[in-house]
Amino acid sequence: MRKMSAAMKMPTIKKTAIMVDGGFYRTRARSLWGDVSPEKRAKEMMDYCHKHINNSPEPRDLHRIFYYDCPPLDIKLSHPLTGKTVNTAMLPSNNWSTGFHNALREQAKLALRMGELSLGHAKYILKPSTVSDLIDSKLDIKNITEDDFITNVKQKGVDLRIGLDAASLAYGRYVNQIILIAGDSDFIPVAKMARRNGLIIILDPLQNHVKPSFIEHVDGIESYIEVEDDEKSSNL
Repeated sequence: MRKMSAAMKMPTIKKTAIMVDGGFYRTRARSLWGDVSPEKRAKEMMDYCHKHINNSPEPRDLHRIFYYDCPPLDIKLSHPLTGKTVNTAMLPSNNWSTGFHNALREQAKLALRMGELSLGHAKYILKPSTVSDLIDSKLDIKNITEDDFITNVKQKGVDLRIGLDAASLAYGRYVNQIILIAGDSDFIPVAKMARRNGLIIILDPLQNHVKPSFIEHVDGIESYIEVEDDEKSSNL
């Protein structure tokens, strides 16, 4: 039997893990594709992640999708404008987040990695859009309403969980590459560690601006948002 030439050999299938920064994805998805139900957002995210596997020019095999987030805020806060005590657990946004996380738990090949919220530092702040309107004199401070405020709280343990998972995947040689759906340069240490251990790091910033310092530590940028837009247009 004649041996297969190097040119005729089948391309190597890349074992691929996808890591999703949950807070980043939810914000960008709302901006790109609007508000939808928790169940639809969960399906949308899974479908989008699978585009990195199914639509890639190189053959890939999905190891697992890792989704990192925190549970919704469950605390009582005093509103700075009205002085009323607000039970954040009853806010519609919190109910949505709970439903979204529950929908993700039902997905195959997805691991939900939940951090914690730093409740001691939770507070209300003005929305960035409200601050911009005040600076541009588009809004008078006398006309600010309750809806111009959002809760602000820091996450704990999310970066740690991402780092531990990346280290485990690298040291165990479970995957060849990691696709990171994120936009925060805080993930640079994760990218550097994974690359030092031979993994390829692909960044998907969902069309968000990426700092040059982040680009320096990844092996490529890949996005399928244009594909999704084309498909939606064809279905209209």
